[in-house]
Amino acid sequence: MGNQPTEPVRQSKVPFWLRLAPVKAEEVSALLVCMLYIFCVLSAYYVLRPIRDTFGIDGGMHNLQWLFSATLLAMLALNLPFAALSRKLPRKKLIPLVYRFFISHLLIFAVLKFYLPVDAQVWLGRVFFVWLSVFNLYVVSVFWSLVADIFSRERASRLFAMMAAGATLGAIVGSATTALLVHRFNTIGLFVLAAVLLECAVVCVKRLNNVTHLADEANDGAVQTQPLGGGVFSGIVRIAQSPYLLNICLYMLLYSVTSTLIYFRQADLVHHLFQHDSDRTAFFATLDLVVNVLTLVTQLFITSRLMARYGTKLVLGLLPVITLLGFASLSIWPVAASIVMFSVLRRASNFALARPAREVLFTVLKREDKYKAKNVIDTAVYRTGDQVGAWSWAAMNAAGMSGGMLLWLALPLSLIWLVNSQWLGRKQIQLEEKTFYPLKETLHENSHS
Repeated sequence: MGNQPTEPVRQSKVPFWLRLAPVKAEEVSALLVCMLYIFCVLSAYYVLRPIRDTFGIDGGMHNLQWLFSATLLAMLALNLPFAALSRKLPRKKLIPLVYRFFISHLLIFAVLKFYLPVDAQVWLGRVFFVWLSVFNLYVVSVFWSLVADIFSRERASRLFAMMAAGATLGAIVGSATTALLVHRFNTIGLFVLAAVLLECAVVCVKRLNNVTHLADEANDGAVQTQPLGGGVFSGIVRIAQSPYLLNICLYMLLYSVTSTLIYFRQADLVHHLFQHDSDRTAFFATLDLVVNVLTLVTQLFITSRLMARYGTKLVLGLLPVITLLGFASLSIWPVAASIVMFSVLRRASNFALARPAREVLFTVLKREDKYKAKNVIDTAVYRTGDQVGAWSWAAMNAAGMSGGMLLWLALPLSLIWLVNSQWLGRKQIQLEEKTFYPLKETLHENSHS
């Protein structure tokens, strides 16, 4: 009873706009830093994404599947040094190192873009396509690994949607920047801008290490100074040993395969509709802007409420259902408007609903799984799905079969994906009860000892 009068005071410390989600006063500082962090990361990526898509088309539509293959090889090559570094470095040193590794590459791309002759820039574009496809998964995966390590499952369910909203705001700013400035601001300037945004993200990482004690009572702050340990291949081994992690892999694979099929269909459409690079880049940037505005509205007003009321099981299942309906509609009405609308709705659903729910799945795992196993899933497994989708598309075209036939093949994949999502939702609840309820009891006993 004595604590009741102080509750309005505590709640008044929460900014009004954060009250769209159930945020507590002691969580505000950590949440704001997380939102700024992912805002900077996604702004950098979406400044660069339209450039990548344009480079991909310039390199030849018939070469896209080879670029996806090169991306997978680069991803696998990078996984081993990441795992090795995570054995020896604590997260407060590991994460800034990862970001500055990519910052150095952006500056190199800017120099090469300026000095290379025009005929050599086709290969620069191909290298950049592969690089950005590796970059975007690593920089985002590292963020979600960090926050899954910091926040408990209960807090993740309430706060991850707001963090995702920060990501969406970053994506909106990034894509709008490129759409507005692509005709005035050259590619070199966009490379440098993205590098500056990533350095801002590094500052946020350092700040976040100082406020993690606000986020989770079970986190004593010592973990940020300790390496993860384990073996270089421990992430792969843990996945092989865990049905839960294997099913997260399946969820990611099915999402990636179906996304790649849509991507190729959309790229083929843009290739025929637009003849100039600047027009293609502007179209891709505008499409990204529409997706991210829709995503932001959903994250602010819908996602947190769905997660809090229905849990991850329902939210995880929404994207497979949308995908199933979308592929069915494309098979019946294979026109440009249908492709664009399906792509927009599906991407927005992934960012606003599936992504936060999928990240909550990792909060019930051990720390090593949150970094190493998660990194393998977010990078190598995701790009493996790209390969399946890309080469399936190439094989169908080589055989002279229509894209509509391939889309019909995606329907059973969507059904399997829906069943998989429901299993994951149930299993996450079981693991939470097994892991966190005993922990809460121990914390309660210690507080009274």
